[in-house]
Amino acid sequence: MLSLKEPCWAATFSLRSKTKDIPKALGKLSISASEVSAAALQELADTCQAACTARDLVNQPYSSLTSVQLGTEVQRLGKEAGFSVKVMDKKQIIAERMGGLLAVNQGSIDPPVFIIMEWKPKNAVNKKPVVLVGKGVTYDTGGLSLKPTANSMDSMKCDMAGSAAVIGAMVATAKSKEPVHVIGLVPSTDNRPGGIAFAPGDVMRMHNGLTVENLNSDAEGRLILADALSYGERYDAETIITVATLTGAAVRAIGTFATVTMGTAPEAQFQRLENAADHVFERVARMPFWDEYDEELKSDVADLKNIGGPYAGQITAGKFLARFTSKPFIHLDIAGPAFIDKRDHYRTKGGTAVGVRLLHAFIKRRATAK
Repeated sequence: MLSLKEPCWAATFSLRSKTKDIPKALGKLSISASEVSAAALQELADTCQAACTARDLVNQPYSSLTSVQLGTEVQRLGKEAGFSVKVMDKKQIIAERMGGLLAVNQGSIDPPVFIIMEWKPKNAVNKKPVVLVGKGVTYDTGGLSLKPTANSMDSMKCDMAGSAAVIGAMVATAKSKEPVHVIGLVPSTDNRPGGIAFAPGDVMRMHNGLTVENLNSDAEGRLILADALSYGERYDAETIITVATLTGAAVRAIGTFATVTMGTAPEAQFQRLENAADHVFERVARMPFWDEYDEELKSDVADLKNIGGPYAGQITAGKFLARFTSKPFIHLDIAGPAFIDKRDHYRTKGGTAVGVRLLHAFIKRRATAK
């Protein structure tokens, strides 16, 4: 009989002063099955712990998880799990000319960070890394394109769920010692209408030199991800994957039951992703990625604008991101399943940690790919 003490799925994040109403923690789980090895059980526990970590990050309010605090927490997790972490501060971000990240941060009193994580085992099967990029908007008001009420802003602490998915996947991958070279990138800031907040009509020069006309300050996630994708070019990735609560259009398209996906990667990589999704039951729904959608992003005053027309917003957002990388690209829009308002079977109310198990399963399949 194999046992795990204090398994991670026991408790959920809470700041209640009275704890008697909080569900009791499961203290021990025993499994009586000769088919289950101790190593497999430990990997299961590590993956569950990574998912719970991601949930807790998403459920944290901005008052206790600013971008700087997120960077500090990732450094702690890196030491614990065994992957390296570098946190770039605002001066370094300015030196890198990350115009999208800096523009979104203009209305905040708190500085941005750019987090770089790396798991590089000596026995890595891939010569070029898998690069994961997670949207880290720690709170989103919509900026000067302020979100309408009611209830549209209440859960916007969850706008960094993409970064939580990438962080959780890095934790799970390192703890299970997968023989795959993986890099995680997280551009992080909040998006507020204060001070000298960037405005509709502004034109930004991005990290890769392209100019972008801002027509909606609530389409900020793609701006910070674009800089991260451009920064990621230096790693010559075999696959680069963005994960983000990016568009309401994704929710309107398929609801909260799956993740919208699209991109330029070869069919074999999408098949690997879809097989991983079916295995962990974090379903994905692939969208078309036709050239015609590029027309929606043409600007009169810049290289492109940050929003398309009124239709297929989830696809035009993916098309925007694709302009900032030359590598095989997969985009995951988790806006629907990342944060839910009531429990749904195994998915908890609030942050669900969607993407953690999916990305980890994708990486595991890469370890055995021919």
